[in-house]
Amino acid sequence: MISVKEAKHLISQHIIALNPISIDLAKASGHILAADVYAKYDIPAFSQASMDGYALKFVDHEKILSIVGEMAAGTAAKISIQNGETSRIFTGAPLPNGADTVVMQEKITRIDGKITLEDSNLKPGLNVRDKGSEIKAGALAMEKGDFLSPAAIGFLAGIGVNEVSVYPMPKISVIVTGKELQQPGKTLGFGQVYESNSYSLSAALKHEGIEQIVVYEADDDLEVLKKVLRTAIASNDVVLLTGGVSVGDYDFVIEAASHCGIRQIFHKVKQKPGKPLFFGTKDQKLIFGLPGNPSSVLSCYYNYVLPAVKTLSHKGNSVIEVQAELTHPYSKPAGLTHFLKGKYENGLVTPLHAQESYRLSSFAQANCLICLDETKEYFNKSDILNVLILPG
Repeated sequence: MISVKEAKHLISQHIIALNPISIDLAKASGHILAADVYAKYDIPAFSQASMDGYALKFVDHEKILSIVGEMAAGTAAKISIQNGETSRIFTGAPLPNGADTVVMQEKITRIDGKITLEDSNLKPGLNVRDKGSEIKAGALAMEKGDFLSPAAIGFLAGIGVNEVSVYPMPKISVIVTGKELQQPGKTLGFGQVYESNSYSLSAALKHEGIEQIVVYEADDDLEVLKKVLRTAIASNDVVLLTGGVSVGDYDFVIEAASHCGIRQIFHKVKQKPGKPLFFGTKDQKLIFGLPGNPSSVLSCYYNYVLPAVKTLSHKGNSVIEVQAELTHPYSKPAGLTHFLKGKYENGLVTPLHAQESYRLSSFAQANCLICLDETKEYFNKSDILNVLILPG
């Protein structure tokens, strides 16, 4: 067996980020840019009004001005104003030729087609968005490595971009093993349990923006598992198996992996839950064999799978490690790192009930995993511990 630290290091050494792809901007939210983006145009492409009012030459602001024409947003017509003239204008409309300032419509008096300004604070260029004030043609808009947030998507659309180069989200398959498993909603037979691992893993992956997830079911049969595993590897970047990674008579994951040409990087980690964890690779694809117990599955997912998945897409880990003060004593045997389901709040962390690996009730309430060092047995109240804050 290897340590938790060694396991995480080995996984990190075998991850190769996915190759960039070009996608429509409308589908790019949540991705990481794989190339710099430059503006092709001045934005705005023309000087425009920032509010409804009247466009004028500032040198005429103390005169009575004659109204000539009107400029609305989206108009294709061009008009010009001369000295002593003004044009009615609306937000987003191009300034008439010759105009350089806009006075708010609330700060004028209009009589018989003429206006008098009543704005003592008016300055040259006020209420005007200059051409290129958002960005100049040829300027760097966003850099490689930037996260495409909703605002970033809107910004790029606003400067005319319709396609971007990004690091793709990985395609992931989940293989659920075990003859004893029954689908939720159906009646349990004798010896059966409801299958929950594919549900929790799929939900966790979708929470990270990953949509290409395929779930397979495989009986505890070597030939069946080999066939399903080959299919999953062929069309996915990451394969997650649940169950069948121990050394029982019906545990075939390790043998099936070998038959499918998967290179074993490690099998078994000094941790609880999740000691039988398996990790291997094939053609730059990542294969994780997770223990079958539901709590073990999620503990291994947050510790090992999620960081790897995020790295494939050039993203930072969603699990944040902090230090927190233990609210009451806890003890365990030495020799294994323990991951306890816990509640973290205001720098304090409390272990929850139901820490057994088959139980998810406490995991459903947890917002963190408490990391207990493998070499220690006793942890006192107020001890400072490492805590993994789970994605909310």
